[in-house]
Amino acid sequence: MFTSSNIRYLLVGLLTLSVLWCTNVYAQGDTTTSDGLLKAAQYAAFKEHDNNKAKLYCIKALGRTPDYADVRIFLGRLYAWDKQYDSARVCFETVLAKQPGYEDASIAFADAAYWNNDYALGLKIIDSALKYHPASVDLLIRKAKMLVAMRMYQSADTAVNMVLFKNRSNSDALALANMIKDNVTVNRIGISYNYVHFDKSFPSSDAWHLVAFEYTRQTKAGPITGRINYANRFKTNGVQYELEAYPYITKNIYAYVNAGYSNNVGVFPQWRGGFSLYANLPKAFEGELGWRYLYFSSSTNIVTAYLGKYYKSWLFGARTYLIPGGAGISQSYNALARYYFGGANDYLGLTLGTGISPDARAIDQLIATANLKTYTAVIDFKHTIGPLNIIILNASIINQQINAGAKGNQVQLGIGYQRRF
Repeated sequence: MFTSSNIRYLLVGLLTLSVLWCTNVYAQGDTTTSDGLLKAAQYAAFKEHDNNKAKLYCIKALGRTPDYADVRIFLGRLYAWDKQYDSARVCFETVLAKQPGYEDASIAFADAAYWNNDYALGLKIIDSALKYHPASVDLLIRKAKMLVAMRMYQSADTAVNMVLFKNRSNSDALALANMIKDNVTVNRIGISYNYVHFDKSFPSSDAWHLVAFEYTRQTKAGPITGRINYANRFKTNGVQYELEAYPYITKNIYAYVNAGYSNNVGVFPQWRGGFSLYANLPKAFEGELGWRYLYFSSSTNIVTAYLGKYYKSWLFGARTYLIPGGAGISQSYNALARYYFGGANDYLGLTLGTGISPDARAIDQLIATANLKTYTAVIDFKHTIGPLNIIILNASIINQQINAGAKGNQVQLGIGYQRRF
């Protein structure tokens, strides 16, 4: 005999069973149709992280509808994620044999070739797809990545600039453009001048001057730069010689190597050096971990780390310099915001932070006072004039503690010109 209490419990139980059943159906998908099997495969792959289960759903769906292209493409991607590239290739070629202009199939096929380091095949796939979709940003981005991996930087630059011309806010294209910008031409020469004025640290007549001449040559290993720096500091002249290189290690990782010498110690450090590893990371991130070395009358070792993110037409980044010492670790931090209004060499940037950067050639002498409270603001401007000329402008102001009771300002102005050929 049912009472009102029994009926209430029965209704609650039925409602609970209904919710559990609906939840299970949602999770598994409707496995009675090919569309439902595709959704179930996607759920298994992305939510349950079970690629084998997802493959079985796809195979079952293809048994019902062999010409369902999206199912076969997803099955191909599953094979590629599991590094079963031959099976993936069969899936993509089957789709493209019937639908040569299917963009999703070409993109998935090109991705699999890239992951398998088969760049020639990937480039062939993309070029075929571009005949049907010449304005496809997704295809052009992948073409640029293939060309970078093949170290065909000029062609990669052309592809990435086509993307930026269509969509200047494409963060992936900006990240690629910055990665290849120094590899586009075989030769580059440059000249720059920096002026530093002190309001308290030194007499106003003791301004610093730095002139740099450099030549860069693109090689198979990466760009190599020779640089001669001339400076007048403390009313004394000096010359420094530098060699710098950016060798590529993998398709997404490259290094920075620097060495410099001067026999005019005081105007310059006697020795300088540096090494970093740079990585182009997923989601338009980039990172660096490195070391810098300066030797005046004693050694100064600096550890640096950087993380940046491209977002639309912007680059945002944060960097730290850490200097171990007997009194502890001197710490320097800065934050960067850079707006790109064209290619990789067209931007306006602002950097705010604390401490002195060992990479700032105009003021690297001040690194010896890095333990004093120092605040910096830097504005950078870079612009391409025509295809081969680049102008560089920068200005900074540094507010630094001179002693326990006083602070002074240093104003730096710089101008530079580069010619590629």
